[in-house]
Amino acid sequence: MKPRISMITLGVRDLPRAIAFYEQGLGFPRLDSPPTVAFFTLNGTWLGLFGRDALAEDAQVSAAGSGFGAMALAHNVASDADVDAVLEQARQAGAEITKPGQKTFWGGYAGYFRDPDGHLWEVAHNPFMWVGPADT
Repeated sequence: MKPRISMITLGVRDLPRAIAFYEQGLGFPRLDSPPTVAFFTLNGTWLGLFGRDALAEDAQVSAAGSGFGAMALAHNVASDADVDAVLEQARQAGAEITKPGQKTFWGGYAGYFRDPDGHLWEVAHNPFMWVGPADT
């Protein structure tokens, strides 16, 4: 059996604006794509399940209505300083910081931003385990 590849697809209101946010703003590498869609390569994904109310509380957003869509995407980095750098990069690209980088209850460091379409992203450093690809 071939390895499975997971893809997260976000619905966006303004495709050119969203492409610019992720490609130029966050530096995600874009693949050759048809004009009606954009694909970006990532280093792999994990699925995290977390209680809806608890995740909204962690992100400091409302669990009801448009304030919280019952999920958050996560971007894991190698240090606390990298969390702050990615949050600042996202802010400069047009994101709203919903929770600045700070120590977490589980011993890591994390913050949250909303992209221009309202998709919630956690940026986290987990000092206890690396969730990215193995170093080569």
